[in-house]
Amino acid sequence: MQVNGEQVTLTEPMSVADYLSSHGYRPERVAVELNGAIVPRGERDEAMLDDQAVMEIVQFVQGG
Repeated sequence: MQVNGEQVTLTEPMSVADYLSSHGYRPERVAVELNGAIVPRGERDEAMLDDQAVMEIVQFVQGG
């Protein structure tokens, strides 16, 4: 699978929500694109990742 342009190996099947939490992302502060489509926050538990998945995670940063 590819995440933000880097190859990643999944050790077990997991949802987008599980991936985010296991990698330290704050779900309310990211946008996720999976295989070219935005994954709404309410659908991240059902959106499953596999070895062919391409995911982009964009973090919102506050500043001024």
